[in-house]
Amino acid sequence: MGTTETSTPSDFIREAIEEDLRSNRFGGRVHTRFPPEPNGYLHIGHAKAISIDFGVAEDYGGLCNLRFDDTNPVKEDIEYVEAIQNDIRWLGYDWGDRLYYASDYFEQLYQYAVQLIKAGKAYVCDLSPDEVREYRGTLTEPGRESPYRNRSVEENLDLFARMRAGEFPDESRTLRAKIDMASPNLNMRDPIMYRIKHATHHRTGDQWCIYPMYDWAHGQCDSIEGITHSLCSLEYEDHRPLYDWFLDALGIYHPRQIEFARLQLSHTVLSKRKLIQLVNEGYVAGWDDPRMPTLAGLRRRGYTPEAIRDFCERIGVAKSNSIVDIALLEHCVREDLNKRAPRVMGVLRPLKVIIDNYPEGQIEELEAENNPEDPNAGHRLIPFCREIYIEQEDFMEDPPKKWFRLGPGREVRLKHAYYITCQRVVKDEQTGEIVALHCSYDPASRGGWTSDGRKVQGTLHWVSAPHTLDAEVRIYDKLFTVPNPDDVPEGADFKQNLNPNSLEVLTCAKVEPGLASAAPGNRYQFLRQGYYCVDPDSRPGHLVFNQTVALRDTWAKIAAKTS
Repeated sequence: MGTTETSTPSDFIREAIEEDLRSNRFGGRVHTRFPPEPNGYLHIGHAKAISIDFGVAEDYGGLCNLRFDDTNPVKEDIEYVEAIQNDIRWLGYDWGDRLYYASDYFEQLYQYAVQLIKAGKAYVCDLSPDEVREYRGTLTEPGRESPYRNRSVEENLDLFARMRAGEFPDESRTLRAKIDMASPNLNMRDPIMYRIKHATHHRTGDQWCIYPMYDWAHGQCDSIEGITHSLCSLEYEDHRPLYDWFLDALGIYHPRQIEFARLQLSHTVLSKRKLIQLVNEGYVAGWDDPRMPTLAGLRRRGYTPEAIRDFCERIGVAKSNSIVDIALLEHCVREDLNKRAPRVMGVLRPLKVIIDNYPEGQIEELEAENNPEDPNAGHRLIPFCREIYIEQEDFMEDPPKKWFRLGPGREVRLKHAYYITCQRVVKDEQTGEIVALHCSYDPASRGGWTSDGRKVQGTLHWVSAPHTLDAEVRIYDKLFTVPNPDDVPEGADFKQNLNPNSLEVLTCAKVEPGLASAAPGNRYQFLRQGYYCVDPDSRPGHLVFNQTVALRDTWAKIAAKTS
């Protein structure tokens, strides 16, 4: 394993690691871990933690374990275990042969607990959950000792063994550490180590009916695996004294815990409890709904792992919590897709155009570049004929003076094709709705150039009507209407800020014929529209696209104003 220091530490975590490398605190080793709970799908906040845990190990030639914190069988499922592994691999990280579970250590954790009981540092408590909370005290008032705190070692050992044997019902007894009920740190007021749960575990089955709490399992699992740096989000800073106390009380190998600010993203909730609510109560179509901040949802929407890693690198590692504008994430996605996404033309709300002076029955194949940002992307041929579709919003019957799109008597350029001029508007006699436009074209303007050198300011995208493919397009907006949906009055429901217009489904869109072979996951830039990804719901004859991100880049404007 390498021990090379970087020349300029980029954040306080790396500074701490380099300090430990200089002092040889861990024998020159750097070994981290990512410890997800398998009770839901990973989200963009986890991506930040993953990039730190795995990234730090990579930077110093170290190792990073994947360890599932599977200590609560009631909420865990093998579906989540598999989804988490898929998401981490998709992001581009690998744990090698170091896949572990807290359940791997259940017997060792039990024996450690017995060791603390024998040392007089743990006891079996009969208080109910409500009584435990009552006895705990508050931030301004010390707690009270449990009436069961001074049981003998022998009685505690007997009761703990009987807890394991399944003699007692759920919530009737707990094992608690004996620390200090007057500690200003509430985490040190005789925290619970084990609770009784008669539930089948996805790995150990019915072997256990007592399960360790995270604060008890976390540090000891780190110790067993030889972790050097236990990198945690900031809410665990107040738990660090307990992390240290358990390890010191047991007298075992002691990793170093370092906390960093978790990601908070605007117009988003990242609480797993709240995300589960959105899924279970039907506000979204599942964990991989493209409106969800889950990695599965972002992947389905068309986000790339490279863009997400770039975003995590840009926001950096902080010591204090703050909200990151979602516009920055969208900016990273645009920058990445701009370089890799092929350009195509798709008309989302079609309006038919008949070019009266174009020869009937004639079909041309026009050359179009696939991606001007990629010199190796090449070109494609697209059909052009007398009838085409343009966007409804690209025509206005009574346009203002600075309208640079199509209007009666106005001339525009069709991308890769010709100049056209609107001559006549056709409306539905009953509704008055515009149903078609009759135009003329300039045969000498092929490719967008004219012999007389005239230019127009408007360029429209289009598709050939007889050759077009029908498509369903799903347009997404932010899931919440306010920047901080978690900030609601006490007793209020965060779901009151859900955006009722977060999804718009367009069923009559038209796209280029070359997209007939587009496969789920393929990403494209629809000219003048944005970036789109083929959804897994697509099938032959029924293309479905998810809007990944619009072309308009609000973050670039924000950055320009503040630079």
